Amino acid sequence: MDLFFHFTDPILRAPTIGSIFMCLAASLAGVVLLFQRKLLISETISHAAYPGAIGGIWCLSMFGAQLEQYSFLAVLGGALISSWLGLQLMRALEKRWKISSDAALCFTLAIFFGVGVLLASGLQQVQPLWSQQGHILLFGQAATLTDEHMFLYGLISFFCTLFLFFVFRPLQAILFDQAFATSLGIRVQLLERLFFLLLLISIVVGIRCVGVILISGMLIAPAVAARQFSHHLKTVFFLAAFFGTISGWGGSILSAKFSLPTGPMIVLVSTFFAFLALFVSPKRGVLFRLVRQALFRLRCLEENVLKGLWKKPMNKEELSRHYPSMLFIVLARLVRHGWVAKTEQTFILTEDGQKKASAIVRLHRLWELYLTEEMGRDPNCVHASAEEMEHVLTPEIEQRLTKLLSDPQKDPHSQPIPEKTSV
Repeated sequence: MDLFFHFTDPILRAPTIGSIFMCLAASLAGVVLLFQRKLLISETISHAAYPGAIGGIWCLSMFGAQLEQYSFLAVLGGALISSWLGLQLMRALEKRWKISSDAALCFTLAIFFGVGVLLASGLQQVQPLWSQQGHILLFGQAATLTDEHMFLYGLISFFCTLFLFFVFRPLQAILFDQAFATSLGIRVQLLERLFFLLLLISIVVGIRCVGVILISGMLIAPAVAARQFSHHLKTVFFLAAFFGTISGWGGSILSAKFSLPTGPMIVLVSTFFAFLALFVSPKRGVLFRLVRQALFRLRCLEENVLKGLWKKPMNKEELSRHYPSMLFIVLARLVRHGWVAKTEQTFILTEDGQKKASAIVRLHRLWELYLTEEMGRDPNCVHASAEEMEHVLTPEIEQRLTKLLSDPQKDPHSQPIPEKTSV
């Protein structure tokens, strides 16, 4: 199937473009919530919107089936009111009654969602034909989006992007240091209210696409994925928008191809990107972290072997007794670096290897002397700590230790400390 067919097909166009706009707006709002450490507030707001949406359907049903075409507006109005009330209740619980934020979130979510389920059950008994609208709100029905929904989602995405563009600098100050932002004269409360208004609208409108249960996933997943690749707020916004857009597009395509619900597919695609970012991002990803850890352990083994050969040349059997882990790889790397040479059955240090090994021994003995003279440790109990620290001490720390200890010549065990050499 042509990937761009969804943008031109009369049936698939509105669900695809509407989902993309919805995901874009949600992902931008999610970045702000991520840096505010308030991601769970989206879950509470979405559940708080449910009773208002059901209430809007219930009120509209009293006027007869001829007004069914206005059901989306009734849902939107009722959901906005109840989600705003939920937000005010949560703030009151935190500020006036001094309840912890997580307890306030759970309490508000449970109360409003419970009322919503109660209203939905009553609607099913009184107006069974209208109850299907309430069922759509729970799980979403992006496949039935129309051009009106598409334009509405596009308008919301436009205003979210425009808002973040014009208030980026003040918002950046608020997110990272609210007290500093206040001292600059930034109207913190006004900006927060405007943002939460856009957040409410984004969540309430997004409920029609992915449902009450899943809408928070669309705010959280793209922001989490983007955060793994950058520490810069602007870059995180761009990446979150990209991941959100691709999630809306990919979810719609997969939904049409495999005849699966669109909303859950969008959230699953977004979640896939989040897990992929957590695994493969260069700075924070699990994969690269494991690679860095493995390389660090390998470097420690190389330095330990260099230290051993600095004391005396050894053959392979002697080295294997002292350094059994990955000895073949370690020796191959040391030979390739030009630090170790093999003469018949014995491994010896080259001139560069002597310099490298003496630098490691110098760090080891400097740290032992620091622990005994400055920290008051027993000289017999400092070797293990020096074995670890010798691999992580930087040239700057070495310089400070040398100055602090007055350029010492011997360690606590009266062994000479090698002179500093350029490696």
